[in-house]
Amino acid sequence: MLRKQKGGQVFRITGARQSLDEDVRGRQRRYVISMLVRTMAVVLTVVLWNVQRPLAVVMLVLGATLPYVAVVIANAGRERTRDMPPTLVTGPSRPVLGPTEPQPGAEQPEEQVNRPTDNGR
Repeated sequence: MLRKQKGGQVFRITGARQSLDEDVRGRQRRYVISMLVRTMAVVLTVVLWNVQRPLAVVMLVLGATLPYVAVVIANAGRERTRDMPPTLVTGPSRPVLGPTEPQPGAEQPEEQVNRPTDNGR
């Protein structure tokens, strides 16, 4: 039997980010579509060169600049969500401890005991 929890936090699946596979597939799809548009622009450049040269030049410029734009868009990375918490979460600061002074009457370790030095005299 399922129990209902009152006042529990509910998570919506629509607020979750896309999976990495879906993100890569979407970027690949956008890249292929932009390369198809570029191919059509180059073909239209060849077809329209002797018919309507200004339009052919526009298609040539589009065909030349579209690969750069497509690569930049494809490599842009994952989408950013506005409601996600920041990556860096700062914790509470800890108090800084200063150097400690020996307590009066406490024994000092062997290394700190002042011993007279024998310089062979």
